[in-house]
Amino acid sequence: MAAYIAVRVKISVVPFYLVIGLMLGKGGLYPLDLSETFLDTGAQLGAILLLLMLGLEHSGPNLASAFMERKSIGAIDFALNAVPGALIGLLLGWGILGAVVLGGITYVSSSGIASQMMKETGWQRSEVSRRVTTVLVVEDLTLAPYLPLLTTLVAGAGAIAGFLSVSFALLVTAIALIISFKGENALGKILNTQAQGGLLLTVFGAALLAAGSAELVGFSSAVAAFLVGLALTGEVALAVRLRLSPLRDLFAAIFFLFFGLSVSPVEMLPVLPLALLLAVLGIAGKMYVGWNIAKDMSDGSAWKRAGAFLIPRGEFSIVIAGLAASTSFGSQLQALTITYVLLTSIAASIVLRAVRSSFERARAKSKA
Repeated sequence: MAAYIAVRVKISVVPFYLVIGLMLGKGGLYPLDLSETFLDTGAQLGAILLLLMLGLEHSGPNLASAFMERKSIGAIDFALNAVPGALIGLLLGWGILGAVVLGGITYVSSSGIASQMMKETGWQRSEVSRRVTTVLVVEDLTLAPYLPLLTTLVAGAGAIAGFLSVSFALLVTAIALIISFKGENALGKILNTQAQGGLLLTVFGAALLAAGSAELVGFSSAVAAFLVGLALTGEVALAVRLRLSPLRDLFAAIFFLFFGLSVSPVEMLPVLPLALLLAVLGIAGKMYVGWNIAKDMSDGSAWKRAGAFLIPRGEFSIVIAGLAASTSFGSQLQALTITYVLLTSIAASIVLRAVRSSFERARAKSKA
């Protein structure tokens, strides 16, 4: 019902999933009696499956070309969106750890929400979409060393352990990229694309095995699942995407719903002013990035549309907040993150509706 309503009113469905979770979680209108283990496991599975799908959307060559094409924009993106969050984390008295956590939450746009918005508005194969995707890819790639570093800081490990963790993350990422570049033929021989059911279960099993193994060595399970998807290329990746694409929305719903279940709505009221401040800064930062990547296009509203696609924060912001849940500020951080994600998701939908091109208005009028 929520997904149907979201499509009808042309708003991202993610805020609906989060609100449903808030209503059914602790302190909600109709709280369900769910164990913490169930909630944690459901949220982890949702994140693993969602990020596996995101990894399948990319390939090593695309990542490399995106990084080389937009590396200067990536630096601007980081400065305008990560740095303000980090500074506010320091001002809140959360220390270096809080700065690293909040900077990551405000930095990364939601690849899942952005791709869904592109699909819903019919711009998924446009030049704007391609340019936005390159920025999203650079952000996703940045998270490969960031998430293990964050895990190490949360665990209170020393500098040597942190260095080893980041080095391991970079090594694993490099191996996945090499496989993505060189391993198409080898994977095609190992994985039978004709056996659709076996292929689906094999990829699922590989993602879960990689995620579980990553947790044991202090690596991010979410990034491990992303790298499994990244390593699959060519005919194999195409077959898996076709098989899993109907489940994409289900994975997203599970992920955002379970995060909403873990936060009490009462905890959101005290952090609302701060969330509004972060949302304003985040919207301004992403709109400027959108202007930089689309300012040379003939369509005068292209940069606004690009900025709108980059505004929403989502799965990675929530993953980061989940990793920091055990810290002294973890409860406040989770409430702040879900409020921030709600505000940016709604703002992105509003901006997209406001910058519809004359062609889109004419098409909507003809349908009416």
